[in-house]
Amino acid sequence: MTETLPENIEPYPRISSKAYEHPADRAATAALKAVPMLDTVVRKLIEWGYERALRQSFLGNAVRVGESQLPDLWASHTGVCRILDMPDVYDLYVTWYVPGGAQAIGAGKPMVVMSSDLLEKLGTGEQRVVLAHEVGHILSDHMLYMTALNILIAVPFSMPFPLGLPLRAVRAVLLEWYRAAELSADRASALAVRDPRIVCRTLMVLGAGISADQLNLDAFMTQAMEYEQWDDPSDRVRRFFNEIGQTHPLAVRRVSEVMKWVQSGDYDRVQRGEYRTRDQEANVREEAGDAAEFYAERFRRIFQEMGENITTLGNQMGGAAEQVADWIRARSGPRDGDE
Repeated sequence: MTETLPENIEPYPRISSKAYEHPADRAATAALKAVPMLDTVVRKLIEWGYERALRQSFLGNAVRVGESQLPDLWASHTGVCRILDMPDVYDLYVTWYVPGGAQAIGAGKPMVVMSSDLLEKLGTGEQRVVLAHEVGHILSDHMLYMTALNILIAVPFSMPFPLGLPLRAVRAVLLEWYRAAELSADRASALAVRDPRIVCRTLMVLGAGISADQLNLDAFMTQAMEYEQWDDPSDRVRRFFNEIGQTHPLAVRRVSEVMKWVQSGDYDRVQRGEYRTRDQEANVREEAGDAAEFYAERFRRIFQEMGENITTLGNQMGGAAEQVADWIRARSGPRDGDE
C-alpha cells in the first residue's frame, strides 16, 4: 500500500474539530460547555497537580522523542501536527507501558505518550495513524472533558449536585461519549494520513496484537461488516450492555464507523476544503437538539429490539437524553440570531 509522507500532505488550514467529530462526542461536549465555570475548575485541578506530576514522571522514566531521538517518529509527529494545523508541536514520549498503547495527556500543555510494545508492531503509516489519533484528541480538547467525566461519574447519585445537573442522565451520555471520543479521533487520523484504509489496518493491529504484515486487511474489513450486520436482536442488546462499562469501542466497530463516515461523503467534503474552521462559533442550542435526536434514537432502537415489554424502558432512556438537551438549552441562553 502506497503511503504519502507527512511533509507531502497539504494541511487543513484552521480546521475545527467540529469538522469530523462523531455526533455523540459533539453533543456531550456541548453539554459540558454549558456548565458554568466547569472548564476553569477542571483546568486548574489539572494544572495544580495531575498534569505536573505526570510530566515529571515521563521526563524521568521515559524517552522524549526529538530530532536526535527516534527522528523518523518525530518527523511523523511534527508532520501530523502540521497537517491538522495545530498551534504547537507537542512533547512526545515513548515508554514501556501506556494504557491503550498511546495517550494524549494534559489540558494546559498536552503531550503524547506511546508504548514501545505498540511502536514495534506498527509500520510507518500506522505510527502516523496513532499519532494523528492522539493529536485529534488534543484538537477536540478531549483531555479536559475526560477529566470532567471522571469527576462526574465519581459523584454518588445520592449526593446533591450543584447547578441542578441531572447527574444520572449526564452520566449515561458521558459514558457513551467516552467511547464516541475514540470514534472522533479515528476520523481525525483518517484525515491526517489521507487514507482510511491505513486507519482500518491500524485498528486491525490493535485488535490482533501482531504486526500488519502477518494479517489480511480485506478479511478483517469483511469481519467488521459481518459484525455490523449481525441480525440477532438479542445479541445486539447483549453487545450494548457489554459496551456500557468500556472506555474504547471494539476494533471491528471502529472500522465500520470509519467506513460509514467515508461512505456518507463527509470525508470527501473535508478533502475538498468544505469544513468548519475554528473561527466559526458553534451554536450550543443547535447542538443540544442534536444531542436529543442522537441519544433518543440510539437508546430507543436498542431497547425496542428487546420486544414490547421493554419498549417503555427504551422510551425512558430516550426521554432522559431529551431532559439533558432541555437542561442545556435552558442554561445556554439566547444567542445572536436566535428567536
